[in-house]
Amino acid sequence: MPTRSRSRNAIPATPSIEEGPQPRPATGVGYVGLDVSQDEVVACLLLPDGRETVRRWAVANTQGGAEALAARLAALAGEHHLAGGRIGVEATNLYWWHLACLLKDTPLLSGVAHEVYALNPKLVTGLKKAYTDGGKTDRRDAFFIAERLRIGRLPAPFHVDVLYAPLQRPTRFRAHLAQSLAREKNCFLSFLFLKFSAFGQQDPFGDPFGATSLAVLEHFSTEELVQMPFEDLAEFVQRQGRGRFADLAEVAATLARAARDSYRLGEHAVEPVTLVLGTTMATIRTLHAQIKEVDKTIAREVAALPPERRTIGSVPGLGPVWTASLLAEIGDIHRFGDDAALARYAGLVWNPHESGSFQADDTALSKAGNAYLRYYLVEAANSVRLHCAEYRDFYAAKLAQSPKHAHKRAVVLTARKLVRLVDALLRAGAVYHPQDRKEGHTPPHAARLRPHQRTPLVASAS
Repeated sequence: MPTRSRSRNAIPATPSIEEGPQPRPATGVGYVGLDVSQDEVVACLLLPDGRETVRRWAVANTQGGAEALAARLAALAGEHHLAGGRIGVEATNLYWWHLACLLKDTPLLSGVAHEVYALNPKLVTGLKKAYTDGGKTDRRDAFFIAERLRIGRLPAPFHVDVLYAPLQRPTRFRAHLAQSLAREKNCFLSFLFLKFSAFGQQDPFGDPFGATSLAVLEHFSTEELVQMPFEDLAEFVQRQGRGRFADLAEVAATLARAARDSYRLGEHAVEPVTLVLGTTMATIRTLHAQIKEVDKTIAREVAALPPERRTIGSVPGLGPVWTASLLAEIGDIHRFGDDAALARYAGLVWNPHESGSFQADDTALSKAGNAYLRYYLVEAANSVRLHCAEYRDFYAAKLAQSPKHAHKRAVVLTARKLVRLVDALLRAGAVYHPQDRKEGHTPPHAARLRPHQRTPLVASAS
């Protein structure tokens, strides 16, 4: 019986013993969640299918600990045949910064395609709420970060812009000082009511923290002002104010009236309240001095940038501080598709609220973005409206339309208008020319584009 010839391609040849088993090709992506504290880093590795085949482990949050972590991740990638990995940390405090920078650039992971993500904690917090058992531990937090990476829809990978990153440290520190100053002033005004209750109501000087106002509060008690002859009081105000008051008699009379209308503080409380006011005022003066020093540093840093990168400084009201602060958070403007993407990155958007045929006329500001950039834009807009006619008119129009929270709403809407200008100037590398711009008109709230009509966000907040 004739033997059938077998097709050459029917059955693959069996490898010889000398060839040995063929290595399995690397496929899939691993997900590494890192929960970072000051002392240690807890790591959790999830495979592409969500399995966790390696027990979570911890390393010291040091240079050596981070290198050991990178080496183990590289070994695990080879052991589980992973083609790449995503590494995530929560961007809280600054304990994560050195670790993220090292993992991004270390040669220990050069053989593994990987990306590092600095996640806004809000992206992880919502996921934790879906798991009602287990409590809160660092090891569970590492798992949730890894699981969030596996779900996807992530922000842009972590990237250090060497041109703008150095500006972030002094500008963010200045924001901290400014907020501390505001808290101290509120504390001072609260205790001032105990000592001189009608001072804030009568407002004799317009600014309770002005030099003349502080001199009066430091030199006299309420009772002493009541007993003081009017001529002596007027002479003191004139001397401290250096002749700047146009109607000196009115100022002195208002001050005397505020003293008469104030509650009398019991003798047992005068000394403690005076101590608090004096200490708080010393803190306020110190914060003012520190802010001035930081402003000088910021001005030097922003002046060192290429001129085409700081053209927004030509906008009236955007001095070196606000220019540097905006540039530090925005970075390369081409990360964003358009001004709508930039506004979403800052959280300056109003998401629709609909149900059936109902559509809410008044929707809340999103605030789901870079809080520093949003703060800078609002403060910058408040400054620009005082120096630029176009923005002053826009602010006044929105102020007149607001039934409640008029100033806050108007200045935030002005900030959204400022986003368009900042985006246009940075993209074009051009300076601001008021005569080239029409008096701005922004479509009403109801006419804004719906979210699905806007350009998708390219870079998200960390």
